[in-house]
Amino acid sequence: MTTSIAGGSSNLHYRLSFCKAKGCRQSSRISSLTFNGCLRNDISWSDGLSKLLQFQRHKFSRSTIIKTWKPLGTRKVSVSSCLRDSTAKYFDFAVIGSGVAGLRYALEVAKYGTVAVITKAEPHESNTNYAQGGVSAVLSPSDSVESHMQDTMVAGAYLCDEETVRVVCTEGPDRIRELIAMGAMFDHGEDGNLHLAREGGHSHHRIVHAADMTGREIERALLEAVVNDPNISVFEHHFAIDLLTSQDGPDMICHGVDTLNTETQQVVRFISKVTLLASGGAGHIYPSTTNPQVATGDGMAMAHRAQAVISNMEFVQFHPTALADEGLPIKPTIARENAFLITEAVRGDGGILYNLDWERFMPLYDERAELAPRDVVARSIDDQLKKRCERYVLLDISHKPREKILSHFPNIAAECLQYGLDITRQPIPVVPAAHYMCGGVRAGLQGETNVQGLYVAGEVACTGLHGANRLASNSLLEALVFARRAVQPSIDHMKSSSLDLSASNWWARPVVPHSLGSHVMENVLRKTREVRKELQSIMWKYVGIVRSTTRLETAEVEINELEAQWEKCLFEKGWEQTMVGLEACEMRNLFCCAKLVVSSALARHESRGLHYTIDFPRVEESKRLPTVIFPSLVNNTWSSRQLHKQAIF
Repeated sequence: MTTSIAGGSSNLHYRLSFCKAKGCRQSSRISSLTFNGCLRNDISWSDGLSKLLQFQRHKFSRSTIIKTWKPLGTRKVSVSSCLRDSTAKYFDFAVIGSGVAGLRYALEVAKYGTVAVITKAEPHESNTNYAQGGVSAVLSPSDSVESHMQDTMVAGAYLCDEETVRVVCTEGPDRIRELIAMGAMFDHGEDGNLHLAREGGHSHHRIVHAADMTGREIERALLEAVVNDPNISVFEHHFAIDLLTSQDGPDMICHGVDTLNTETQQVVRFISKVTLLASGGAGHIYPSTTNPQVATGDGMAMAHRAQAVISNMEFVQFHPTALADEGLPIKPTIARENAFLITEAVRGDGGILYNLDWERFMPLYDERAELAPRDVVARSIDDQLKKRCERYVLLDISHKPREKILSHFPNIAAECLQYGLDITRQPIPVVPAAHYMCGGVRAGLQGETNVQGLYVAGEVACTGLHGANRLASNSLLEALVFARRAVQPSIDHMKSSSLDLSASNWWARPVVPHSLGSHVMENVLRKTREVRKELQSIMWKYVGIVRSTTRLETAEVEINELEAQWEKCLFEKGWEQTMVGLEACEMRNLFCCAKLVVSSALARHESRGLHYTIDFPRVEESKRLPTVIFPSLVNNTWSSRQLHKQAIF
């Protein structure tokens, strides 16, 4: 169905289709958006969000409306009573996630109120900690903001929001300087200046790094500052279950989050004036990913269930070079929980890709060869593997001086050496692995969402920066910039609100299934682990680097059937809708994210960036628009609905 409505002096043309995946049948997917026939992006990302939500308000029944974002100063919540409850905690700000986005934001808002940093495992266990390459920023006199913008837009297949790109590239250098002032130690050259590396897709040397462990160094500096801040409380091993929301007419409002303390098996409710979602990505919807075990799409799924708008989920970035264990001289005795990343910087430093016959192949696919953007390199490797029936390719940096290799890539060298591979003398076996979600919760220029009081930053967000493919080392940059940009509106919202200490009673409590007994729980866990592997297999087989409509439709059917079987098994064993457990709730979130990816991929009838389909192999200018999944009230699976009923004022 194609509909046009007037919006000021512009005409808005929307192509709407409906999600077939079970649990999101009424989600509308927008894959076409033009203004006066002009196919370039003439409005800002945040303005586009407002326009889209206005359209939804006109188009759907009032029960499904999400109203345009209103000024934050319009809401006051009165304190009605003092509730003493050890399982309910009250903070001005709740931060879900302890990566660079969450910690940087927490340090700023802590100057104005109390902050809870809620983290699923240890505070350092985040995608940030595994980021090897670095942070991109214009810090060289020979570089420019315009050049960084152009590189970002080209890598993103021109689906990036230009205003967002300009903001990030302009503000990035100051965010780097702030990290240095906080004690982050980056590599310097012999001249005493920052050593700037170059990676695929970049036209200049602009990657600030700490050897090949940049994320770890940034995380160290931020955690040290957080630990020393008296206004910040860190809650380790607290798994976020669902956001706490209420509906006031057409407005959805976030009041905090329910969590499960996975060490005590106690449900802990956090009531807050402002919530920042910085929970990372969803790499574990695939069997091989560079993401840590915690990356199960919890934030994206929670936000979707809380009626937040989701965008561009079809753009899953597969890093072209993860370590292929089967090509190592000594095979690991225990399977890895996550693939070991071989940073983009290896190719940026001169690494060359070969097939197993030592034939260099990248120049056959792209004139930029090994320095092409990640989507191009990953598809090229995938093509080589399929044509030659091989399991991995070779990345060789051994022609470079030994000292340079060891100084730039000490972590990679050490990891490979323990399996008998000396990267200064031998090529590295590599294979693509799921790495980064370019889509997520749709955010405006200040990290705001369509849910009042809920902000997003980092990989969980879709800000418009990455478009159809993320440029190398732009992710940490985006997290830093949007974490800071979300601060002022969050403070304004916090100051205009008061905590209602009775709010903890507004929603029914999730239940830990102690009553089921150990034998039943063992069966539930065993089944859940089997289903998780099956889901990952379906996603890799049908929703991988190269796609087709038939494969995507097959994935849709098989995922729905698998989810139905899993839920039937759980509920037949006595599991109830309000019960929670770490692995079961992770499975619930993985199903939700997998369906969002498949639905979005089916909506895009072109090949752009990370989404390549053999049925629509070309880029279509008329389709250079974001994919949007609106909220839905048809929630007929456990993964698609909140455990509690929304409070209604």
